[in-house]
Amino acid sequence: MKIVPGLPAVISIVLSGLLLSGCYSQPQQLRQLNHPNDGTPARQENGQTVDTNNSAASQDQLIRFPEWPIPGVQPVDDRKPRAHAQPEQAAPAPAAPAPQPAPTDKQPARSASSRQSGKGKQLSLSQLIKKYPDLLLLKGPAGTKKIALTFDDAPDKQFTPQVLDVLKKYNVKATFFIVGRQAEKHPEMVKRIAREGHIIGNHTYNHSLLTKLSDEQYRAQVTKTQKILKRSIGYTPRLLRPPYGEISESQLLWASDHHLIVVNWNVDSLDWKQLSQQQVTDNILNHAKAGSIVLQHSGGGPNQDLSGTVHALPTIIQSLHGKGYQLVTLPELLQVSKQL
Repeated sequence: MKIVPGLPAVISIVLSGLLLSGCYSQPQQLRQLNHPNDGTPARQENGQTVDTNNSAASQDQLIRFPEWPIPGVQPVDDRKPRAHAQPEQAAPAPAAPAPQPAPTDKQPARSASSRQSGKGKQLSLSQLIKKYPDLLLLKGPAGTKKIALTFDDAPDKQFTPQVLDVLKKYNVKATFFIVGRQAEKHPEMVKRIAREGHIIGNHTYNHSLLTKLSDEQYRAQVTKTQKILKRSIGYTPRLLRPPYGEISESQLLWASDHHLIVVNWNVDSLDWKQLSQQQVTDNILNHAKAGSIVLQHSGGGPNQDLSGTVHALPTIIQSLHGKGYQLVTLPELLQVSKQL
């Protein structure tokens, strides 16, 4: 067979180009997604992300994950609020029960931590809710026409002031879950939230996914934020909301042992998706009812647009008031103290 002059060189150039585009540029994009040069997680379409396999992330880094899916974590059914995830199938019962120790007159006292499942077994969020309905709260009593508006990821300088302005105009008090690192950056905004009669809760120091942290790292996230908040508002918050609503059994029990109240939600505005005013409005008004705890955001990642929340808020407030609902803080809805 006669070889065309110059053909091998052409083939070599083409193959090199394919290798560069297929085997180099794509990993480069992934590296930029998970490990940006400036240390700040790169944004995805609707938020930001970091390498979720790195459980030892620095506590000085503001960690933000997309709400769902989270790489490496089984997503919750996105057709339902995360708090309503369907429970996993129970494991089959063992063929025969394990032998029981001989009965004694005295049984050792059981600490809260001893109530958790066996080592290595991690309960899903829905299983935790079923097992500890009094420790992981999603809603208030349905017998009263009260609804609590809550705002996560505060404070910032762009959206938090706008949300506060709307709440002040309509004389509504809400609950803000504060990220500790953001509170360090904007202490005056934290003071304004408290000064205007709103309740402040703990949303961890840097918004880490708690189920990816060790219990020691989790405790540090909570206690560090408690100290920061007390310096700004004069009290230690009793309310704790885990980022993404995710918490492990041992973390939940530790919070209970330290008299913290873990509060999630049962109405999700989905505003973190940067939805329009109408979409945010519909997501809340179509699901809110007596005792509802509504999740919205008054702070976000760089360039995240929460204007849909700000613009939807007047309509939401007026509509709920028009239906006879009273908009209250979480301590009033749940009948608990705001502080330890």
